[in-house]
Amino acid sequence: MRCLLCSNWSITEHICKSCQKEFLTPKIERQIFYKDIELISFYSYKEIEQLLKLKHTHLGFYVFSLLSQLTFKEFAKNFTTDTIFTSIAVDDSVKSGYSHTAILNRALKSRSIAPCYNVLKQKSDLQYSKHDLAWRKMHPRDFFLKECNKKKIILVDDIKTTGITLKASIDLLLKSKKEVQFILVLADASRV
Repeated sequence: MRCLLCSNWSITEHICKSCQKEFLTPKIERQIFYKDIELISFYSYKEIEQLLKLKHTHLGFYVFSLLSQLTFKEFAKNFTTDTIFTSIAVDDSVKSGYSHTAILNRALKSRSIAPCYNVLKQKSDLQYSKHDLAWRKMHPRDFFLKECNKKKIILVDDIKTTGITLKASIDLLLKSKKEVQFILVLADASRV
C-alpha cells in the first residue's frame, strides 16, 4: 500500500515509518481548561487535520489506531500512580463501523489506567464534527452517564475545537460525583 502522507510504498502501515517520525511525533501541551481541569493534547489540529478528517471513512480506523499508539499508548506507559484511574471516552458509539474515541481510550489500558466503555453517551444521533460554533451552541450535546462506580476519571476525546462538548461532559461527570483528574485529546484546535 502507499503511505497516506508521502505516497511511497509502505509494506505494513498506512503511514510509513519515515512520515510517522517526521510528521507524527507528538508534542505534548498542557493547559488549564475548565473548572481548573488540565487538558493534555498531543498535536495541534492543523498538524493532523487531513488525517482527522478521515475518521468517518474506511481509512479512519487505521489512522486512529496508529495515532492512538503514537500518543495515548505512550502516555499510558509513562503514567504511574498508586491509584488506578478510569478513562472514559466522550460518546464512544460506533459510527462508520468503529468508534474513534474508543480506539483512543483502549490505548490507555495500563497498570494505572483502566478504560471503561459506553459510559458517557449522547442521547441524539446528531453529528457535531461538521458544524460550526454557532450551530453547536444552538444544538448542545445532551449526554447521559451510564452506571460507573469509579470516581477518578480521565476524560478522553479526539479533538478540542470549541470546548463545548468537553465542558458538557465535565459538568455531567462532576454532577454525578466523579472526580475528573484531567482530559486527554489527540488534537487541540486552539494550539498554534
